[in-house]
Amino acid sequence: PVERAVLVAAPRKGSADAAALEEHLEELARLVDTAGAKVVGRLSQQVVSRNPATLIGEGKVEELRALMAGTNTTLAVFDDELTPNQGATLEQELKVRVMDRAEIILDIFATRARTYEAKLQVELAQNQYLLPRLARMWTHLSRIRGGIGLRGPGETQLETDRRMLRQKIQYLRGKLKDVERHRAVLREGRVAMLDVALVGYTNAGKSSILRGLTGETSIHVEDRLFATLDTLS
Repeated sequence: PVERAVLVAAPRKGSADAAALEEHLEELARLVDTAGAKVVGRLSQQVVSRNPATLIGEGKVEELRALMAGTNTTLAVFDDELTPNQGATLEQELKVRVMDRAEIILDIFATRARTYEAKLQVELAQNQYLLPRLARMWTHLSRIRGGIGLRGPGETQLETDRRMLRQKIQYLRGKLKDVERHRAVLREGRVAMLDVALVGYTNAGKSSILRGLTGETSIHVEDRLFATLDTLS
């Protein structure tokens, strides 16, 4: 079944983000659609200062809970980046999964990466995002109880998982350095030539232009945000 999502934005009053609120929510809706969920509602609040526990005010949290209950929603997606504490508190208050824009983009990247290097980069970014949020995302974690061989403070499962995740991050960084070194060796063997790059925001038409210039029909073109993740040449 397709996951149903409500979008939430809380820009600061008088900021550029507040002026472009509808534009931001529209883009977030397209990101959520690309990730495979259906947007069924939107909620916004211009704040003077962001609530350190929930980002939005208590009244808005109540309003969001009612909106989600009325639309049978299973996911709340915030346009603003949530701190680990805010994400944990909101999930406790709303009793649904909570994501922010960065997490949605990383989820899209995970499905769009094709090359070995791109997959390494996405996995590294996901692990770095996950590290400070382990306590929220892995709700099964609990402290090991005392017993034979387990007396004393012991080590929490959370601490074990954090250590393993840090080791994975170091491993991925090492693999990416190996890829960079290999690419540098290949570059040295090439004949010098003029390089031209196509640079632009996601879904600006870079792949379409490259396909038109080269006639290469295998270049993927789709009217979606981050449809192409890997660099093409």
